[in-house]
Amino acid sequence: MTGTTTAGTRLWTPDGFREDEWTHAESAEALAGNGRFILPLQAFLGLEEQTRKSARERIGVLLQPGDELDKITGLLDQLSLVALAFPAFNDGRSFSKGELLRARHHFKGPVRATGQVLVDQLPHMLRLGFDEFEVSNPVLLKRLEEGRTGGLPVYYQPAVEPEPKGPKYSWRRKRAGSE
Repeated sequence: MTGTTTAGTRLWTPDGFREDEWTHAESAEALAGNGRFILPLQAFLGLEEQTRKSARERIGVLLQPGDELDKITGLLDQLSLVALAFPAFNDGRSFSKGELLRARHHFKGPVRATGQVLVDQLPHMLRLGFDEFEVSNPVLLKRLEEGRTGGLPVYYQPAVEPEPKGPKYSWRRKRAGSE
């Protein structure tokens, strides 16, 4: 059993659409089967340390906006993926968590956006270090199928991903490919 649990949702990465190897599970009981599972925070924290370590390649965690990132920061070496939920377009707390995972905690695994991933949010999510997206929004799906990620051609703030070297401030440069 692969893929996300929501019908009409497709997995997109900066390399394009691809098959989703991960399944959202409600409890740690899913680990009894084969596959890779994204567990809610409490289910992940409820696993014994030895289980988390031995099944590391098969375990991801889903953080809701109200979940504290500090609960997993000492356990990042026991995770292959961190999924951050965007249940509503007006709740941006997961943006901060994504940036903190990359910039402060140096998490190297995939950081996935789930839920309300919208057209105008995608460019900012990419700059913050998100690299996987569960997309169900029809407008965004169409644009991604056309190869358009959107966004403004000039940045006014620094990001997790450093900009190429050039004159003046690195954060005030044109986006790659926007010439």
